[in-house]
Amino acid sequence: MLKTLLIEIGVEELPAVPLLKELKNIEKKYADILEQYNLLCEFEFYYTPRRLVIWHREFKVSQDDSVEEFFGAPLAVAYKDGEATPAAEGFARKCGVSLEQLTTADKDGKVVLYYKKDVAGKPSSELLPEIIETWIKSLDFGKSMRWGSLDESFIRPIRWVNILLGDELVELELFGVQSSKTTFVHRIANFDAVDVAGAKEYFEKLQNNGVLLYQEERAKKITKDIEALETANGIKVEIDEELFAEVVAINEHPTALLGSFDEEFLALPPEVIITSMKEHQRYFPVFKEGKLTNKFVVVANAYTDDFSEVIAGNERVLRPRLADGMFFWENDLKNGLSTAGLEKITFFKGLGSVADKIQREAKIANLLFDKFGVNASKEDLTTAVELAKADLMSEMVYEFTELQGLMGYYYAQKAGYSEIVAVAIKEQYLPDGEESELPSTPLSAVVALSLKLDTLLALFSINQIPTGSRDPFALRRAVNGIARIVNEFGFNFDIVADVKELSAIYENPIDFEKLEAFILERMKRYYKVNPSIIEAVLASGERELLALGQKIDALNNLVNSDGFSEVSSTFKRVANITKDVDMNEEFAVNETLFEDDSERELLAHFNEVSAKEYENYEYELDALLGLKPELDKFFDSVMVNAQDEAVKNNRKVLVSSIYKAIFKIADIKEVSI
Repeated sequence: MLKTLLIEIGVEELPAVPLLKELKNIEKKYADILEQYNLLCEFEFYYTPRRLVIWHREFKVSQDDSVEEFFGAPLAVAYKDGEATPAAEGFARKCGVSLEQLTTADKDGKVVLYYKKDVAGKPSSELLPEIIETWIKSLDFGKSMRWGSLDESFIRPIRWVNILLGDELVELELFGVQSSKTTFVHRIANFDAVDVAGAKEYFEKLQNNGVLLYQEERAKKITKDIEALETANGIKVEIDEELFAEVVAINEHPTALLGSFDEEFLALPPEVIITSMKEHQRYFPVFKEGKLTNKFVVVANAYTDDFSEVIAGNERVLRPRLADGMFFWENDLKNGLSTAGLEKITFFKGLGSVADKIQREAKIANLLFDKFGVNASKEDLTTAVELAKADLMSEMVYEFTELQGLMGYYYAQKAGYSEIVAVAIKEQYLPDGEESELPSTPLSAVVALSLKLDTLLALFSINQIPTGSRDPFALRRAVNGIARIVNEFGFNFDIVADVKELSAIYENPIDFEKLEAFILERMKRYYKVNPSIIEAVLASGERELLALGQKIDALNNLVNSDGFSEVSSTFKRVANITKDVDMNEEFAVNETLFEDDSERELLAHFNEVSAKEYENYEYELDALLGLKPELDKFFDSVMVNAQDEAVKNNRKVLVSSIYKAIFKIADIKEVSI
């Protein structure tokens, strides 16, 4: 028999961020618990800031009856000379029956003791209290709190519990709260508890009293409201996805409203205004013709027809926030862009201050600038690196840490530094994510590389190496950023030779093997290709990041082209013949030892291919793999392992010469398709 099941856990306002972080696990955890109780079925999960709700349109009123089987010791062990052994007696006790009630069964080719019993399913009403309590206590929102005299804790105090199986209340006490057939609607509609006779009335009373229970419905309403504001006012509202998810989570009856602030605050950098509105107030910024305006959109939780007071209140709250920003901005401009004080800020224990980090970055930047032959002013480079962290001493960055770098850009502009220096300061942290923008100029790229390389090498020098999922300094992301920059700007950077040169900057020795392994592990994840392709290129010994990426791309394109499997079989035969040959050797083919035209044709075509200059690795590799017809003819016409030792060795040298040319790009025998 099936009935509806409504589970509502009423709480004080849930903080949005912890809720959203756990959101992906909430349904899975509940489903896993249902499965353990043999009650798994379809359900829907809803949330508002004041409630967590599970809704089953059909739920079993009891578990299905089941059969429980027990297998014991082999018969030969269970009985000796017709008498039951302790093994048999223990099995009977385990099953809760007498020896006479046991039977036998075949298992794994042996006759063993066996007992089967029918198990009647338990009523769901008896199991639900345990299921719900287990589910609620499994939720991990990070920080939790205690209230009243309770020893248990949850993200916020639980205020009511409503569990309805059909229209019947399921008795349950959770965190000291007894379940009841009541709920709470929007506070403006009714501050007191509201009685509900059943699930149908529950949904109706929420809908009619200001609670949009379905989060998708709230999201659609907010979107529709914002679109209406845009159309009516000729504006564009910038939607931040994370902020949007938060306002969906913190509102039960959302309405998007348009507010404004004094135009004088538009003198602030746009990012300051936007950050202040998003972080402190959860407002969306408003643009017109591509420029930030003195408008904002707030999503209010008010259940009313007159929003004038709501808008005025939000405008009143925003003004002091922006006034603070203006105060910080004007003070910072008076103080100027200065690094004074950075020597007092510790970068990391054992690595000195932020000022010390700047000095290391400057040395790295100078080495890279010369190595890459950057077409820019070295004076600009020196200035950019020296001032890159100066905004850490500003009042604005102290208040809004996420604006570091960006505020340095604005302060550098105001101080009269060149645009290329200001941009380099702004872009020093790029890329800061997989989809992040890259630095826009070679100078910015060198500054950004210097920051990432110093962080990586400095922490490795004191053995602060990421382990497992722990990576507090985002070194994995730093390596990805280094790879993206060198590939974008065509910088040649060898993770062995160049890193060893840079290591002279550090007081402590660096474990180069660990560092190389760490970087290569990141490269295996960075390139979204068949892993064996990456292994094939790495097996060639390539450690220069730009060439590494180009070779991986070249091999990947050829592996995914038509006919590669046929080509692969020929060259894997070549690889097997040369498997014991040192590819670092110099090979010299002796044409006077040739006995067949296929040898001469193969060498001639190979010499022709080798003599050419190629635009990229893909063209070169394609040309080398184009030797397949001559190789096939060679293998069909002669025996490589000829009886004449000199002829045999010469043929091996010929084949090895070809594979060595391919091996410079990749060891293609490692490719699996």
